This record gives sequence, structure tokens and C-alpha cells, in this order.
Amino acid sequence: MLGKRPSSVATASLQEQRANGDARGPVIGITMGDPAGIGAEVTVKALADPDLRHRARFIIYGTHETFSYAADAAEVSPYWFRAPHDQPRRIESGVLFADFDEFSTIGPDIRRPSVEGGHASMRFLEDAVEDLKSGGIDALVTAPISKTSWRMAGYDYPGHTEFLAHRFRTPQVTMMFVGGPLRVALASIHEPLFELRNRFTIGHVFQPIDLLHQALKEWFGIGSPRIGVAGLNPHASEGGQFGDEETRIIEPAIAVARGHGCRVEGPVPADT
Repeated sequence: MLGKRPSSVATASLQEQRANGDARGPVIGITMGDPAGIGAEVTVKALADPDLRHRARFIIYGTHETFSYAADAAEVSPYWFRAPHDQPRRIESGVLFADFDEFSTIGPDIRRPSVEGGHASMRFLEDAVEDLKSGGIDALVTAPISKTSWRMAGYDYPGHTEFLAHRFRTPQVTMMFVGGPLRVALASIHEPLFELRNRFTIGHVFQPIDLLHQALKEWFGIGSPRIGVAGLNPHASEGGQFGDEETRIIEPAIAVARGHGCRVEGPVPADT
């Protein structure tokens, strides 16, 4: 998630750690997500790689019973140690599992959205965010939640992105995917397709360009990044034949970005 106001506490903690020559690596918090989902399985398998575990220290926020069941099903031997979540969390090395055992009644046989699952995944996330704010962890990774479970439990957030933006009071937020050489920022998330037309503005397109430009320079060390902006319509409207959003909204947003010093190309058809 890209934001104008990243957590200064977490950033400072990591910088101090490196300055002090701490070779143990950063502390990464991982929320297990909905107990009825794939979060436990994904996390178990990811951290089963010893090379990955040697690169950092990890705290998993979740229900230990579900996590252990996922490990048994995947034939993964335990590589973590458990502690109740309400105890002080100190980790010198390895993987600590912060167990919210009050949610142990949500057994591994449950495979559907539920009020209990919504409350559980929110508790995992809220505790992890508090640790992130206080410097207890340096970064946060979130396994999948069930948006239906959140809604059933009364939480009015479409997803992690909106929750984190609210908790960190970050007005400008953009979701970004990173994989191999691709770094893709999205102009819209969690919005119904037919409602997007009423929200699709020049600012809606300029914001991800601006935040992506900043991230490419500050996080990825690219001195003069080049950004391509995809069109909305087929063939990027082919000169207005398939909609006018490219000329009416996207091109002006690109012009604004160029005025702010961004190297931007487009709009280009999405498949290019």
C-alpha cells in the first residue's frame, strides 16, 4: 500500500536497528487472516523455507490450533514457538506465534464466512497495527481476510487497505502490486465497476501516478522512473471511438503529473 504518511515509528525502528548493527534482521508481523480461509496454510508454507526465516524475525497473529492443523495437513514440522497474545512479545530470533486462544472455538472444519471469523481476523489485525505503531514490529504482512465475515461482524471496511488508511490517518492511499520487474499501482480498488464512472476523476488518476513516482524513487532507488498509464477503454478508446475517458480524464491527469516532474507515458491500451 502506498501512502503519503507512512508510519514514522516503524521506519525509525528499522533505521535504528540497522544503525546499531543488529544482524538479526527486522521484525515482520504477519496476521493470519480469517481462520476459515487460506491464511494459515499460506503462512505455514511460506515460513517453512529456512532461508526466508533467516532473513528476519517473525511474529504471527492468529489462532494456534488452526495454524497447527494447517501445518499437519501440509506435513510441515513446527518451526515456531507459541505464546499467549496478551503476554509481552519479545523475539530474538525465529518465529513467534501470538496465540489468540479465545477464538479457538473456530475450528479448522469451518470453511465459510462467519461473525466469529470476522471478529477474530480484526483482532489479529488491530493488535498487529498497535505493535507497528509502537515499534514492536517493523513491517506488516496480512494474510487474506473474508470481506463477508467483516461485514457480518459489523466492520465497515471493504478491505485491509481502507482499514490501514483509516488507522494511520492517511488521506492518500494507493494499492500497488510488485512481482518481478512489474510495479503496478491501481487507480481504483474495491469499487463496483458500474459505479466507477461517477468516481473516475482527474485526481483519481493523478494520485496513483504521484505516489508510484515517489515510491519508485524512495523505496526502489530508481532515480528517474518511467511510468506508463493504462487506458480505461478497449484500445485506449482508439481516438474516441470507444469512450472519451482517455481524453477527458486520463490525459489531463498525465499532464498534471508531468507538471510535477513525473516521466509519464500514455494512455496506452492495458494489454501493452
